Amino acid sequence: MLPASAFDKEGFLRHLKDWTPQVARQIAAAEQLELTDAHWEILYLLRDYYAEFDSSPAMRPLVKYCARKLGNDKGRSIYLMSLFPGSPAKLGSKIAGLPKPDNCL
Repeated sequence: MLPASAFDKEGFLRHLKDWTPQVARQIAAAEQLELTDAHWEILYLLRDYYAEFDSSPAMRPLVKYCARKLGNDKGRSIYLMSLFPGSPAKLGSKIAGLPKPDNCL
């Protein structure tokens, strides 16, 4: 468990290096989400996206990246919304320990 000081006022990790699967579970629990294998697949994909592009994806690039990497069934906004309600790009990035996507409110 990381202390509250490890997170900003919106619950995003301050330092990428502090992320672990246990921290992801901690963040997800604070968001009332229980992580399944489907969540983990997207979380690791988000981390791959960040490693490749040095930024957290907005929704549209996330959908396209999912389609390219995981197939058209998972590269759909409705699928991502079923896993990460509200804003999949924002919530997924938060749980994946990434910075908030630039265009997310």
